[in-house]
Amino acid sequence: MPSDNSQDMQACIDACSHCHQICLQTAMNHCLETGGKHVEPEHFRLMINCAEICQTSLNFMLSGSRLSNHVCGVCARICDACAENCEKLDGMEECARACRKCAESCRSMAGYSH
Repeated sequence: MPSDNSQDMQACIDACSHCHQICLQTAMNHCLETGGKHVEPEHFRLMINCAEICQTSLNFMLSGSRLSNHVCGVCARICDACAENCEKLDGMEECARACRKCAESCRSMAGYSH
């Protein structure tokens, strides 16, 4: 069952906002400046996609959409994938942590236990 606690929702909004910011900043700065595997298409696309789905999830929650739990479920999957990918590269620890935290919060909002 999806979480409808306003405190849980605010925590998820905050996690999505933070993840959006960290993924975008890291991709556009650390990754572009580091080059190599950090700018390989699969990794770079995933980071930008993660930032975008976090922003979208945030927007759905802020608008009070009844569909926000569905978007949060998708967001959790993408954040997990981004975290896993970031954990393979140097200097991506902060991004991976933000993605893991966001995924956990989004899973809770979506009503998934795992």
